[in-house]
Amino acid sequence: MPRLQQERARRSYEALLDGAERLFARRGYDAVGTPEIAAEADVAVGTFYRYFDDKKQIFLEIVRRYLLHAYHQTLDRLTPERFIGKARRETIEETVGILFEYVHRQPGLNRVLVEMSLRDRDVARLRAEFETAACQRLTALITATCPRSEVPDPEATAWVLQAAALECATSVADELLGAPERGLRAHQPEGTLASRVRATLTLVIERMLFPGDAGPPHTSR
Repeated sequence: MPRLQQERARRSYEALLDGAERLFARRGYDAVGTPEIAAEADVAVGTFYRYFDDKKQIFLEIVRRYLLHAYHQTLDRLTPERFIGKARRETIEETVGILFEYVHRQPGLNRVLVEMSLRDRDVARLRAEFETAACQRLTALITATCPRSEVPDPEATAWVLQAAALECATSVADELLGAPERGLRAHQPEGTLASRVRATLTLVIERMLFPGDAGPPHTSR
């Protein structure tokens, strides 16, 4: 294929992915069809079917791209070397912050990912692969920073920490996404709730890992 045609095909393919990602994040999976995706990408519907069989295929590709980017932007930072020399609370706080960042980077898309992972095996598999990789990183971090006398099972602790952080981050994201309809944004400055939840979760995890040593929470105002 000539280079000009290759470049045009690449632009069309990426425009379809970007357009579909915006639509899924705004409307959810069920409310989006292939004609809307093609229109959002400013291409013909026939062009869509040159690259994808249906909207599930493009959604799976979007999820793969999103999780791969999230891995390199967030999980790559969960290495024991990054936390050497840091205080306990600082280590926990930064770890929780990285997990929150994964969810809040694209809260609309993450919400659709969570919903679809409960309905579709292929989406569930992709999500499980990412979360397993996250737990492996967290296990290594906990093993390197917490004595076995305090944390006898780093792997199980990593699963609890991850589940708690991602669930809290998702719930806060849902609050902020739904705020305009419920009138919450007028009373709750964006970011304040997330900061308070992060601070409280940090304290809970600190008390779980190091019982008796944790001090009062630091909240953001």
